[in-house]
Amino acid sequence: METVVSGIRPTGNLHLGNYFGAMKNFIKMQNENNCFFFIADYHSLTTHPTPGDLHGSVKQVLAEYLACGLDPEKATIYLQSDVPEVIELYLLLTMNAYVGELERTTSFKDKVRKNPENVNAGLLTYPVLMAADILIHNAAKVPVGKDQEQNLEMARKFARRFNNMYKQEYFVEPQPFNFGENLIKIPGLDGTGKMGKSEGNGIFLIDDEKALKKKVMRAVTDSGPTEMNSEIAEPIQNLFTIMDVVSEKSTLDFFKEKYANCDIRYGDLKKQIAEDINLFISPIREKINDIKSNDEYLRKVALMGAEKARESASKTIKEVRKIIGFRPF
Repeated sequence: METVVSGIRPTGNLHLGNYFGAMKNFIKMQNENNCFFFIADYHSLTTHPTPGDLHGSVKQVLAEYLACGLDPEKATIYLQSDVPEVIELYLLLTMNAYVGELERTTSFKDKVRKNPENVNAGLLTYPVLMAADILIHNAAKVPVGKDQEQNLEMARKFARRFNNMYKQEYFVEPQPFNFGENLIKIPGLDGTGKMGKSEGNGIFLIDDEKALKKKVMRAVTDSGPTEMNSEIAEPIQNLFTIMDVVSEKSTLDFFKEKYANCDIRYGDLKKQIAEDINLFISPIREKINDIKSNDEYLRKVALMGAEKARESASKTIKEVRKIIGFRPF
C-alpha cells in the first residue's frame, strides 16, 4: 500500500469539475492507499497574507470534502497548521535550497508578474514548503495538476539532495499520481476551457437552485445548427458534456437528436441542464450545510486527523534530526 499526499487550498468552493475530476479519484484512492489529505492553510498565506476569514474558509472546505466522500476513518484528513513538524522540516530543507533555483520556478515568476506588490519570502520558498508537506510522510505518490508538476520535481530534487548530502537513502522521491483515463474533465460555461474557480465559469456544489440556474442560462452558445447532422460547436459540446454526467442518457440523446435535426432550442437545453444539476448536487449541498453546522463533528475530524498526521510526521522529524546530527544531551 503506497503513501499518497495531497493538499487542498482553503480558497473558493468545490465545483462540478472538482467533483468529477480529482474528488472521485480521491475517494477511490483512500480505499487503495495510505492517504494523507491536508488543508493547506499555511500555503494560502503566500498569496493572501491577510485573509478575511481563514477559519471560516478552512471550515467550509473541510465540510465540502467530507460531504463529497472523504472518510476520516479511511484517510488521514488534517490541517497543515495542526502539524508543527511540517514547519520544522520546511526549515531544515530551506538550508539546502538555493535562491537561484527557487527564483527560476515558473509558479514564482507567474506570481511575481501578476502581483509584483506581494513578492514575499513565503512565495519564493513555496516549493520548499510543498516538499515538506510531501516528504514529512515520505510519500511515494502525489496527485498534481499541470501547474504543480515543476514544484513536485523540486520536491524530488530536495529529497535526492538530502539523501546525497547525508549519504542516506532516506527520502523516497515522490512520483506524480496519474489518474489517466479516470480523470473526467468538466468544461466551463464560457464556451471554452475547463471549469475553474478563478475563471468565473463554474457551478459550485454549494450553489442553490436559483444561483445555478442563473449561471446555466447565461452559458455561452452559438446561433444554432443550420445543416442536418452538422458538427457540434464547442460551446454546445461543452453543455452536452455537462449533461452527460448529470442527466439520464435518454435526456442527452433527446437533445443531441434535436441538434442533429436543427430543431434544438438552447433555452430548453439550458433549463434541463440546470434542473438536472440541481437534482444531482442538492443532496451534496444539504450534506455540506449539515456538516458545516456540526462543530463537534468537525472538531473530532480535525483532532483525529492531527493525531494521525503527527504520529507519521514526528517519526520522520526524529529520524531526520538524527541523520543531520542533532542529539539530546
